[in-house]
Amino acid sequence: MTTTHLTTNPVLRVPPASPAAAAAYFSASLAFHADVSDVAAALAAEGDPGFVVVDSRSTESWDQGHVPGAIHLPTALIPEQAAELLDPSVPVVTYCWGPGCNGATRAALALAELGYQVKEMLGGFEYWVREGFAYETWQGEQRATPDPLTAPVTGGACGC
Repeated sequence: MTTTHLTTNPVLRVPPASPAAAAAYFSASLAFHADVSDVAAALAAEGDPGFVVVDSRSTESWDQGHVPGAIHLPTALIPEQAAELLDPSVPVVTYCWGPGCNGATRAALALAELGYQVKEMLGGFEYWVREGFAYETWQGEQRATPDPLTAPVTGGACGC
């Protein structure tokens, strides 16, 4: 590639990081994030998944639907209620509405500042539902048809 091509191409205007820097960045990213498919698979497996899931949304949002087995702990209540609801030796996975919401990030920060090991569930509750995983509401268990843009319609793994 020519230098001119690099400066006019919006993707390559800033050159890619070195392979070593990219490996460090992506490795770190995986230490901070989990996706809904991985969380669902871990929760569905036999035995203790080794983490707890925290829904950081409001009570109205929780009642509308939440991940089965999740703990309801709105972000604003984390400082006063985390110690009574969470074991500090167990990693926490936070979620909020979806990718357009940073509530899970704020909750993860609040928990990390209290000394908890924490990851954020990418996609949040929106992608949990869009991928067709069961969820609980105040009316009982629900399940949506998987969105073919977010999950294999055959129910198999995406292969990623």
